[in-house]
Amino acid sequence: MSSTDFAGEFAGQGVVIAGGTSGVGLATAIEYVRAGCTELVVIGRNEQRGKRAVEAVLEHAPAAHVEFISADLNDPESALEAAETAHRLLGRIDVLVCSTVAPYQPTLLHDIAIEQLREILVQQALGPLLMNRAVLPYLRSQGSGAIVNIASDAAKVPTPGETGIGAAMAAIVTFSQTLAVEAKRDGIRVNVLTPSLITDTASFDRAMSQEFSKKIFDKISRQAALGMTEPSDLAHAALFLTSPRSRRITGQVVSVNGGISVV
Repeated sequence: MSSTDFAGEFAGQGVVIAGGTSGVGLATAIEYVRAGCTELVVIGRNEQRGKRAVEAVLEHAPAAHVEFISADLNDPESALEAAETAHRLLGRIDVLVCSTVAPYQPTLLHDIAIEQLREILVQQALGPLLMNRAVLPYLRSQGSGAIVNIASDAAKVPTPGETGIGAAMAAIVTFSQTLAVEAKRDGIRVNVLTPSLITDTASFDRAMSQEFSKKIFDKISRQAALGMTEPSDLAHAALFLTSPRSRRITGQVVSVNGGISVV
């Protein structure tokens, strides 16, 4: 399934990609405009990466209205301001995809300084939680909306070196499913995508740059009989889960991992 298969399904909708300046987030932003979305906001921290991301998206849809918002989504006030600005720029918010990533290196728990654990949890889990909360009033006022939070199979599959990141990803999964139950009465759907390794991303490069994690993930990657996950695989799944085709699907956790696991 390609983005062209969704042509017209996002016309008139406001789409927000949190963590959209690189990797999966940028690939997702590109696929939305290729599918016909003309109102899109990309959120990230770095102004230069944001500018390059907007340019990359516009290469695929020059007539689209694409904006970048600089924000630290781990800060409550910044998340609220980003959501308000996005709503003002777009006129409405129909879709939120959270693809924020923390710079985490797989490490055994006994090798992690105890004072770093709070930071690992906050950097990975708090941003999506705050951004979901920040956009929720706009979706409730419309009586509709779709959210996709991107976590990781680390939430479901215990892997050495992923105690900290696994806890953070499990937090994303649990709050997303709980929000799905809470928000369904307002016509809002919330689902989660959980990849394993994703090629062509900074996270993949970090995992493969260290002997300990490379040994583990080389073994894991050999189980991906369907091929290693690419950013576009997550993007296409996000399009489906936020399109009318999935209007009865909410609270689900979908692994996109090429067959590495089936949990």
